[in-house]
Amino acid sequence: MSETLTKNDLLFDDAEWNFDILQRSLDAIEDVALNDLKLNIYTNQIEIISSEQMLDAYSSHGMPLMYKHWSFGKHFARDQMSYQKGYSGLAYEIVINSNPCIAYLMEENTMTMQALVMAHASFGHNHFFKNNYLFRQWTDADGILSYLDFAKKYIAKCEDEYGFEEVEVVLDAAHALMDQGVFRYNRPPRLSDADRLAKLAARAEHEEVNFNDIWRTLPTVEEDDAEKEERQSEVRHIKLPEENLLYFIEKASPVLRPWQRELVRIVRNISQYFYPQKQTKVMNEGCATFVHHYIMNELYNRGQISEGAIMEFLHSHSSVVFQPDFDDPRYSGINPYALGFAMMEDIKRICEDPKDEDREWFPAIAGKGYWRDVLKDAWANYRDESFILQYLSPKVMRDFRMFAIADDSKESHVEISAIHDEQGFRRVRERLASLYDLGMHDPNIQVVGADLDGDRKLRLRHTVHNGRMLSDQTKASVMTHVESLWGHEVELEEKPA
Repeated sequence: MSETLTKNDLLFDDAEWNFDILQRSLDAIEDVALNDLKLNIYTNQIEIISSEQMLDAYSSHGMPLMYKHWSFGKHFARDQMSYQKGYSGLAYEIVINSNPCIAYLMEENTMTMQALVMAHASFGHNHFFKNNYLFRQWTDADGILSYLDFAKKYIAKCEDEYGFEEVEVVLDAAHALMDQGVFRYNRPPRLSDADRLAKLAARAEHEEVNFNDIWRTLPTVEEDDAEKEERQSEVRHIKLPEENLLYFIEKASPVLRPWQRELVRIVRNISQYFYPQKQTKVMNEGCATFVHHYIMNELYNRGQISEGAIMEFLHSHSSVVFQPDFDDPRYSGINPYALGFAMMEDIKRICEDPKDEDREWFPAIAGKGYWRDVLKDAWANYRDESFILQYLSPKVMRDFRMFAIADDSKESHVEISAIHDEQGFRRVRERLASLYDLGMHDPNIQVVGADLDGDRKLRLRHTVHNGRMLSDQTKASVMTHVESLWGHEVELEEKPA
């Protein structure tokens, strides 16, 4: 840093911040992000909120708009008690996968932390949301805020029309099936949710002009003939087995009224929106952490933040990427921030200064120098499982002291099945990647039959993986919800893969 550095050269010189300082810092961060890292982002929208508002955002999946449900209040009360008693802290930010990309910053943050979280959320997460293939294929960043606005107003109107209890029964049942309410492998139906929202918006606009009551007739009780025929046509084209239980129930349930089908559809759409985030936790947080680390260090190298600021930043960054040992009481698994950041820093090292081992494992990128392009390609085209299979290096495995254990429930002892040798590294990488394959962990429950013309019995099948059966207590509870939405007998069989 320059010997002639003065306070006037710095973006900020103490912990206090105001909106002029925020804007000046944002501009400097943006310069590094766009002109050095060459990130491709949505327009940013940054909002400052209190700790109470942050807790409120926690409770509703971090979304700026959300319908009312008792479970959100339960989460709020739990997180508020934990925070007030000092058992846990709050996130420094929340970021929304939307266009514009909305980032919430806590007003209690110091200016150094505001800079860190703007770099992390408004550029790291923002770039990942806009460019990763899962988010591009399965989410609609342009339409999500409009859809949530529609959902909130629609559900409120249903509560007014049919009563809070009636609405809660449907939402409770749909929430219980959220994990089974996503398309994992097949493409969604031809009429996209964006198209449906456009139709609803056009109808609402017509009613606003004519009746000055935008949602007056949306929660309909009876289905008109045209809508019924359209829905039944969709049901006839569903090929069994069907992986998306909420979709099948929404379309084929013999008892749901139109407004109830819309509630199921709302929950299903929101579940689908969050599904890519479950598959990219390591990559998404790793990308954002790598970006904020690079930007903050570059601002320091340019003389735009002080030594005190960079020390404060490094303290917070180190806490974020801290990985407790397996025998540490704080250990709760592999820290996605730590693993993602370590792998991305390692890719940069391999591109710039590879060892012989790196040239053997990664001949396509070792020593090539263009680490920005390699990282952006990974951020765009991989999910956690495939990213680990492709880029986890022996160096990172050694740094994290990884090994594999074979644990057979029929045996009295466990076996160390992979150590730090050529074969062991590859086995460890495969085992670790499998931990991030949701198909290996989420129950595979599909609709395999429905007698719509006879007794209307719905048949579901759970394909058992690695002998892991469903919990009897949980199964009974969830089946009650399925039956409430279907309205007739539901049978669930468990079958080994």
